[in-house]
Amino acid sequence: MAKMKIVLAYSGGLDTSIILTWLKETYDCEVIAVCCNAGQKEDFDAIEQKAYHTGASKSYIVDIQKEFVEDYIWPVLKAGAIYENAYLLGTSMARPLMAKKLVEIAEAEGAFYICHGCTGKGNDQVRFETTIKALNPAIKIIAPWRMWDFHSREDLIEYAKSHNIPIAQSVEKIYSRDENIWHISHEGGNLENPWNEHKKDIHVLSHDIEDTPDYSEYIDIDFEQGIPVGLNGEKMDAVSLLNKLNELGSKHGIGTIDIIENRLVGMKSRGVYETPGGTILYNAHIALERLILDRDTMQYKNIVAQKFSQMIYDGLWFTPLRNAISAFVDSTQEQVTGTVKMRLYKGNAIPAASKSDYSLYNEEFATFSADEVYNQSDAEGFINLFSLPLKIRAIQKETLEGGSKYSDTLEKKVLKGLDFIQ
Repeated sequence: MAKMKIVLAYSGGLDTSIILTWLKETYDCEVIAVCCNAGQKEDFDAIEQKAYHTGASKSYIVDIQKEFVEDYIWPVLKAGAIYENAYLLGTSMARPLMAKKLVEIAEAEGAFYICHGCTGKGNDQVRFETTIKALNPAIKIIAPWRMWDFHSREDLIEYAKSHNIPIAQSVEKIYSRDENIWHISHEGGNLENPWNEHKKDIHVLSHDIEDTPDYSEYIDIDFEQGIPVGLNGEKMDAVSLLNKLNELGSKHGIGTIDIIENRLVGMKSRGVYETPGGTILYNAHIALERLILDRDTMQYKNIVAQKFSQMIYDGLWFTPLRNAISAFVDSTQEQVTGTVKMRLYKGNAIPAASKSDYSLYNEEFATFSADEVYNQSDAEGFINLFSLPLKIRAIQKETLEGGSKYSDTLEKKVLKGLDFIQ
């Protein structure tokens, strides 16, 4: 009789290395390891071989970088979605795509079980499982952290030693990290005390501010319909462009944040996130929108972005509302085409200039010098009408309080809606 097949979301790190062995011991099953290359700096050949050496029957390495950037990162960038005004959603965006690949491989392999290494305290368990249920509700989910007797990563380290499983973590250096082409996150270790300043050696993608150049560097980023398409006048594919911006952002110490965030599962957590290229792109995209979008569209889009960011954080990518919001965002981006000049210096990505054929900025109207297109006396009537409700309220208040601050004639004219403004 054939053994049951379990598709395992595999990284070759501490948790999933232990899980692979634990699954075989617990279920006497066939484990199919799936590692998604989302742009993290890893030796994927070594990961594949490690999976086999640890007991996997098959080991998949799936390159998702292009799909990740074009179909997940760019839509979130266009939306301007930032969770709790700080987190650029690096891990949150990647999980739905990874879960989608797990489902595709499970279906191809005839497997009815998917296993992930997310803890019972984290957000990722929700992101993986909501996606799996949305794409194939027949697949059952195994979540070892909600089942086994281990209680900490220190316990896992001891298990790895007893089973001769090679791992990189130690009790002294025990950060939990997640990396992809967009960012890297750091959690755990000394970060669990919010009074501890994060250590300088935590940096992986970006330099510490003290180690950055003492000069500014200017770059031009080209956008077409809200999507970054070129750097310094050179057209580039999505992956190459983001990698180059990561390199530049890292050089100047851009995009490192240290935040306390509200997890979906109800607790607060602390994370250090490095998003060098992504921070440059967000700042550039916002600057271009300021040049092109009208006030009402910008303000409403900001409201939508808040909801969008929460949905992505909560793992609700494959939902009707997310699709509808993305459709709205795409309509706002039809004319967000142009170039933004960015100044990179000491952790800052500063929009220095912008231009677009669709710009709503008109120098002839905005100038403080003499012009022939704007009659400043027109502003008086506008202000009178704009402030009319305030004027009526003030008169009403005075009348109710029995005062005589305003003349009876003026009061009667205002309350009757007559043209009293001259």
